[in-house]
Amino acid sequence: MLDLLSSGGWLMVPIVACSIITTAIVIERAWTLRRSRIMPPNLVARIFEWHRQGHLSDARIEEIRAGSPLGRLLAAGLINRNHPREIMKEAIEDTGRQVVAELERFLSSLGTVASVAPLLGLLGTVLGMIDVFAVIMEAGVGNAAILAGGISKALITTAAGLSVAIPALLFYRLFDNKVARLALDMEEQSLRLVEVMKGEREAGEVVA
Repeated sequence: MLDLLSSGGWLMVPIVACSIITTAIVIERAWTLRRSRIMPPNLVARIFEWHRQGHLSDARIEEIRAGSPLGRLLAAGLINRNHPREIMKEAIEDTGRQVVAELERFLSSLGTVASVAPLLGLLGTVLGMIDVFAVIMEAGVGNAAILAGGISKALITTAAGLSVAIPALLFYRLFDNKVARLALDMEEQSLRLVEVMKGEREAGEVVA
């Protein structure tokens, strides 16, 4: 493996760095974007039950806020529960933009790696081919071993760049779609809570 990395030249260093960055982001996002962490089950139903029993104190709302990203949205609405529906929704939407931005953390970096890694590989190939043609100009085409070695060295960076870029792009699309689904689900749960609190939906329809 070390021989393969060294034979690819100095451009293998940023390609390997891209690989490390990709691995770190994928592990971190896979852990952070767990649905059970983002949207605790039955949270909306539990909040309404606390409201019905008169246990929805400021301390309880702060506990809800600190518990999960969905809790932050719901807490923003609950703080304004004595205001009109429009104000509750506006508070939830404002908080929702912040929450989604946090869920999308590092995704732009992952997309950048997916775009840059193959370009680094291509650059390595171009530089390698320049070296090959320099050898041809000096020694001619009689030594096939030298030419084959130079071409192989030139193609190593392309293979390495693609090996990093393809997984990075796949995980970027996967996490981006997951964030979009989570955002829609959190919005739906928040609107359900608003409708129940304002008497526009029956309590039995609250599903978390």
